[in-house]
Amino acid sequence: MEGAKPVNKKLAAALSGGAVLVLALSGCTSDDGDEKLDAWAKQVCDAVQPQAKKIAAANSAIQKETSDSSTPEEVQKTDAAAFQDMSDAYKAIGAAVSKAGAPDVENGDKKQQDAVKELNTISSSYASLKKQVDALDTKDQAKFADGLKDIATELDKLSQSGSNALTTLEEGEVGQAMAKQETCKSASSAPSSTQG
Repeated sequence: MEGAKPVNKKLAAALSGGAVLVLALSGCTSDDGDEKLDAWAKQVCDAVQPQAKKIAAANSAIQKETSDSSTPEEVQKTDAAAFQDMSDAYKAIGAAVSKAGAPDVENGDKKQQDAVKELNTISSSYASLKKQVDALDTKDQAKFADGLKDIATELDKLSQSGSNALTTLEEGEVGQAMAKQETCKSASSAPSSTQG
């Protein structure tokens, strides 16, 4: 009954790639103060931190499920809950960026809107992955493993395509302002233990 194991490991590897998405929040620190921008960064970072922890925890749950001899039912339950948490977390981050308004930089409006749109898309992708996991046949090990393989492929795509608008949002002065925030610093270091 070991068929689903390596696949779930693959799932965990793909996931830890995806979780980095929101945690690309540390740029290089700068002492050039811009109060407006610092206030914006603080608002976003404070909102991101608990969500980043939630994503890291979901990540760990899936990784843990791959390391012992879990049944398909256990794997399904853990993965579904993790995807739901991730979907909620990205949605909450999108709402936080939306609420913070546009950062006080050139093209701030567009950068903010693109990032919110992207975060909501990622949230929807995790929600549909949850549905896929829920629909897997846990009675048939081979089918279950195949289903997980498809989900791992989707996850892989998601982790690669995810962070363009976020990266753009965090370029230059915005990234520097975020890097100064304690909550962003701790958010970006949180999941390093789940890599690999």
